[in-house]
Amino acid sequence: MIMIDQALREREAEGRPVRVGMVGAGFMARGIARQLRFALPGIRLVAIANRTPAKAHDALRRAGHTDVREVSDPDALDRMVADGATAVTRDPLALCAADSVDLLIEATGAIEYGAHVLIAAIANGKDVVSLNVELDATVGPILQYRAQAAGVIVTGADGDQPAVQRNLVRFVRGIGLTPLVCGNVKGLQDHTRTPTTQAGYAAQWGQTPEGVTSFADGTKISFEQALVANSLDMTIARSGMIGFSHQGHVDDLPAMYLREVGLEKLRALGGIVDYVVGAQPSPGVYVIAANDDPEREVYLRYGKLGDGPLYSFYVPYHLTALEVPLSVARVALFRDHVVTSAPRAPRVDVVAHAKRDLQVGEKLDGLGGYLTYGACERSDRVADEGMLPIGIAEGAYLRRAVPRDRVLTLADVDLPDGRLVIDLRAEQDRVLGRTSAARDA
Repeated sequence: MIMIDQALREREAEGRPVRVGMVGAGFMARGIARQLRFALPGIRLVAIANRTPAKAHDALRRAGHTDVREVSDPDALDRMVADGATAVTRDPLALCAADSVDLLIEATGAIEYGAHVLIAAIANGKDVVSLNVELDATVGPILQYRAQAAGVIVTGADGDQPAVQRNLVRFVRGIGLTPLVCGNVKGLQDHTRTPTTQAGYAAQWGQTPEGVTSFADGTKISFEQALVANSLDMTIARSGMIGFSHQGHVDDLPAMYLREVGLEKLRALGGIVDYVVGAQPSPGVYVIAANDDPEREVYLRYGKLGDGPLYSFYVPYHLTALEVPLSVARVALFRDHVVTSAPRAPRVDVVAHAKRDLQVGEKLDGLGGYLTYGACERSDRVADEGMLPIGIAEGAYLRRAVPRDRVLTLADVDLPDGRLVIDLRAEQDRVLGRTSAARDA
């Protein structure tokens, strides 16, 4: 932040702000639009693409934009920006192709739609800051492979838990320690939650019932932790992660991981991702790290971090939309990735589980729906046993009945035709292969 604020002030003084186009106009996008308008100099939101233009107009009105015009193509968008107006369009590809857009923010969380946006952005040489962890945890490695080949940055966003964990890992490594657990603090984990049970909370915060359900039923945290694992070459200690229930402080967790997993296994695995339910401070993140230098132990004790062998570090908040402009600056000014899957075979996937007994012929709904929830699994097991990644499951028809809580397999379903994310998943398997089972044994 010390470098970012000064660099942005310089861009503002030079009259060449980073010009941002955003795809999406939902709960998070509205907050981002206002932050881009008021929180930092040197960044300008020039356009929003949304399938419902009225929502884009509302987001821009809330953010204080007064000259807002609708456009349908990249040339018209460029003219509007040159006039000092802010553009609204139904077509996200117009943002990808417009010369007046330096960087895209993808803020939809919709896997198939987001895949089309990111592929178009990469093809047009645009950097992307993405809030779409669902997409990254499904096909992030191949998207990163394509992005690197095109010379652009595609990265997750500050303020979301994966980025907060990744930033904390950079700090921990920067003081010489080895991160062995990256975790997320949750207040609730209940696989049976549905849009019906979560409708009231969703209405309170202006979010969709499906999005809130994905938080509550464990799907969202599974995507988040899979992204962290695939960014840091970590794995999970068991199917679905450990998920301690603990009402105390996160500083208690090192002893719990030593009992449950053990220091040597954590090292052998290369580190794990996990979560805890009920711990404080919430809703933060934590990193549990080991120290390999006996001389450093003196300073860790002096800093009140205890006697080891594992040490607890945490951030007590994640401020979602409020932090996203920091990512824009990191990418546009410093070419810095915030968090992203590495362009190699993934180590952790998110697979579909039956939320209730499923019957032959039923059509699977989307994330945060009534029929499935997602949980983390080792990628080698996913490949060996033909498990169904939940990121490609929407719209599939059941070939056979599946009992509640069982993992769905590819053999259980007929996948829909014409889905880009399914094609990207096949490309990822073909180009990048799969992780070694021996590493996770």
